[in-house]
Amino acid sequence: MSKLLLNLRHVPDDEAADVRKLLDEHGIAWYETDPGNWWISAGGIWVKQDADFPRAKEAMAAYQAQRASAAREAHARDVAEGSAETFSDRLRADPAGVAVRVAGMLLILALMALPVVLLFR
Repeated sequence: MSKLLLNLRHVPDDEAADVRKLLDEHGIAWYETDPGNWWISAGGIWVKQDADFPRAKEAMAAYQAQRASAAREAHARDVAEGSAETFSDRLRADPAGVAVRVAGMLLILALMALPVVLLFR
């Protein structure tokens, strides 16, 4: 029976291509499902054989560790160069979007605090 290795929701195309290549390199049989007509499901990369799933998980864990390390190094390099995006950069680029998000956060906090306020009233 097939097992889901990677849900493709919010997965960049380069990462999905790397996973496909990784599975091929390890000789693991796989197939991919599409998200569907109305994008209700996200699609995924599935391992065909149960016996191959542990090897696929190990290969995937090693790949994700390498990808995370590369992302951390890229972020550290951007911070050192001063090209990493900061809150003030985001505020200057999209003040209305930042204001809406902050207002949303405050609304959620107020709704969470409302029962406590009403309880001790």
